[in-house]
Amino acid sequence: MAVMLNLCLRFANQIYDFDASNKASSMRTLLWLKRLMPEVRWTMWQNRFCSDSSIQRLESNSSIRKHLISKITATGPISVAEYMREALTNPVAGYYVKNDMLGAGGDFITSPEISQIFGELLGVWCVSEWMAAGKSNMFQLVELGPGRGSLASDILRVFSQLKTVLGETDISVHLVEVSPKLSQFQAECLTGDNTQPSDGDQPVYRSGTTRTGLPIYWYRRIEDIPRGFSVFLAHEFFDAIPIHKFQRTEKGWREVMVDIDPESPDKLRFVVSHSPTLASSILIQKDENRQHVEVCPEGGVIVQKLANRIAEDGGAALIVDYGHDGTKTDTFRGFKGHQLHNVLDAPGMADLTADVDFSYLRKMTGTEVTCLGPITQRSFLKNMGIDSRLQVLLRNCPDPSTRAQLVHSYDMLINPDKMGHRFQFFSVLNRGRLAQYRGMQKNTAPLPVAGFAELDIQ
Repeated sequence: MAVMLNLCLRFANQIYDFDASNKASSMRTLLWLKRLMPEVRWTMWQNRFCSDSSIQRLESNSSIRKHLISKITATGPISVAEYMREALTNPVAGYYVKNDMLGAGGDFITSPEISQIFGELLGVWCVSEWMAAGKSNMFQLVELGPGRGSLASDILRVFSQLKTVLGETDISVHLVEVSPKLSQFQAECLTGDNTQPSDGDQPVYRSGTTRTGLPIYWYRRIEDIPRGFSVFLAHEFFDAIPIHKFQRTEKGWREVMVDIDPESPDKLRFVVSHSPTLASSILIQKDENRQHVEVCPEGGVIVQKLANRIAEDGGAALIVDYGHDGTKTDTFRGFKGHQLHNVLDAPGMADLTADVDFSYLRKMTGTEVTCLGPITQRSFLKNMGIDSRLQVLLRNCPDPSTRAQLVHSYDMLINPDKMGHRFQFFSVLNRGRLAQYRGMQKNTAPLPVAGFAELDIQ
């Protein structure tokens, strides 16, 4: 823990101004709170960000809904996974392809949008893991689904503050993003739009130089990222990957499907398959005791790829998301205009999400890596020294309104009734990362992984 402790203390003593240019104001924070408490009616925000006329216009032009109805008519009910895939990533009208879903005008606000402290502490975590793993000459920062680029921006600012620690390390930034619109936002945020598009179907479809002088690349697939020591970040990424839903019946497990509502042929409904499907036959664990289960096989494949790379090339992965450790059942939901939205209404016009089953991800990583967590966001940020970091910012912030915003954002991040217990942190590490440490210990010392062990500042 000495490496982590020294790094946190050094970072906390760095003095630089609160960055309010692209952070959530109190209004945006309240909008996030509305997402956590959808039963509260906040008409003022609804009228501003999600007018009835705009919803009706979008719903009337739902090309994906028409496409899905035609497909079901021709081939029969489809899985929830196929429905999610079409609604979110259809190349013509998918939600992530054509919408700006982040921020006050979108459908959700993320932790990096609420406070810069969140990204700064994750930046410290990245450097801490690089140091603990032996200070590789090569350091690839990889983010899956980077949103508007706020998290990466805060992390890169930390890297700049810790130049003397990183030395001459060959650092590069690699973003996996399928949304052309979001990649444009990321380019503007991280490079000032100092990027160049690639020709044809190259693995790298955009590249440039960050504001801090680092090379940065955009990809559509994890497989295209160069091999080498990498720290992978996935913040609110796995919750949007398509899931299969299963229901236990008297005849065994059956898959929940999406079908046309016979009473309203222009609408969709859930049905339970009459017989086993391929997915229900192979995705349910033999020891499963829940009555309803959601499984994300694509998420399992992705975490396997991360685990294989970490085992072979070194590095670590930090996954942050809504989630549980194999206890929840029906978590599939939609968000539109910061309100809960019927998942089957207007596909392609709302964000669809399901809580991440970290017990499933853990099983899928295999035996060549070590997993830590999940632990709550509150615990992780407390362990990372968020209280000390807040005090540093408050001491150097003379503006009362900005100080109040800092405190309010801090509360949003760690309050158990807000984001503190809703989000979970889960890490995948090279197996040798902890084995070497434990081999040097004669007692049961705390795990030397930043964020997953209590920070003891003497």
